[in-house]
Amino acid sequence: MDLALLRTFVAVHRAGSFTRAAALLGLSQPAVTSQIRALERQVGRPLFLRQARGVTPTSLGEELAHKAAPHLDALLEIAEGGVAASGSRARTLHLTGPPEFLAERALPALSGIDKGDGPDSGIRATFGTAQESLAGLAAGHHDLAISTVRPRGGLLTATALCDEELVLVAAPAWADRLPVERLHGGGPTPGAGRAQPLPFVDCHESLPLVARYWTTVFDALPPGPGAVIVPDLRAVLGCVLAGAGLAVLPRYLCADPLTEGRLRLLLHPAVAPLRTYFLVARTGTLALPHLSRAHDRLLRAAAEWS
Repeated sequence: MDLALLRTFVAVHRAGSFTRAAALLGLSQPAVTSQIRALERQVGRPLFLRQARGVTPTSLGEELAHKAAPHLDALLEIAEGGVAASGSRARTLHLTGPPEFLAERALPALSGIDKGDGPDSGIRATFGTAQESLAGLAAGHHDLAISTVRPRGGLLTATALCDEELVLVAAPAWADRLPVERLHGGGPTPGAGRAQPLPFVDCHESLPLVARYWTTVFDALPPGPGAVIVPDLRAVLGCVLAGAGLAVLPRYLCADPLTEGRLRLLLHPAVAPLRTYFLVARTGTLALPHLSRAHDRLLRAAAEWS
């Protein structure tokens, strides 16, 4: 049985789609379709059921994937190990995720991970939204992704990395003049007339962090649009410190300003809103040494993050 055909078969099985498997393998979709048909002729039975959206494996397809995938992954690990041992260029880790989380947590945790792998090895980081990062990972542009969205399907494998607490904060000048009733009511107090909407600072027009907080704490939607929108939570923090308004931020990101008194917590809810991060890889690729080391390092570091 041709190993190239098996490799394509495993990619389709994990991706659940000829199109996604083709992008992952760097092949055209007709080439992938042709290879799967050739393999089906060799085994004498269908391996996939074609559906409107992708494919699902037949019972024979499931059995073949269960038997073949571990051996193909092992061969890939041997090949990658041989490249590094021969003195050729070692693999570079391509990491993607939200800018502030990579900058403040992931990249420091991975610092020095490639010592001993050769002078040409390293890390390449790409910032992106959860959707962008997972799409790029599935297409083979990245090795690991950190995402607040758990991917579906068999192409990507996700491991819970950590939970972060979300806190509602503002500069002291705002905290001193903001009635608590406006927060609990989700808007102006009764009889407030033409009170202005709360000035929120967030990373997107949809106010994702503010909306999560308001839904969890108040069981309501946040009042009004954002005053400042900037796609980096470090910039959101800077705007809040400068007095632009209120924001919902991860506690770790604003811990120092809170301790120093430059920022103030506006509420102390009984149940703190949380956001979960996932560490995501393409299924089967964690057999590669450089990915396995990075994956383990991040999981160990996350155990110490508060």
